[in-house]
Amino acid sequence: MVAKTESSASALDNIKLALALGILLAGVVGFYWFDHVATAWRVLALLGLVGLAAGLVALTSMGRGLFGFSRDARTELRKVVWPTRQETLQVTLSVLVLVFIVGIFLWLVDAFLFWGVRMITGQGG
Repeated sequence: MVAKTESSASALDNIKLALALGILLAGVVGFYWFDHVATAWRVLALLGLVGLAAGLVALTSMGRGLFGFSRDARTELRKVVWPTRQETLQVTLSVLVLVFIVGIFLWLVDAFLFWGVRMITGQGG
């Protein structure tokens, strides 16, 4: 009995998802089909249809899971300790200095290897 309930709920969810997809497609097609209407009205209509489709998706088990995940992610994001402006500037400066130093080192290694190959092959002055 439980399996039948889950199966019918899953079928109903699939119908809702298909309907939401149809609404989105109709919105996009309508946006381009009614190109003679002012763009602002077309954008508002498209946003309304996107909202309607999102609401329909939210009524499915997958949609509830997605919106729950988004809510949990937002909660976790609030717990993040962001660096201060000074810390950000110090780390950025450190990275730039290290990139410059590594660049000079690699240039010197390249110049030395070029010099060595020229000496071995006899193409140097």
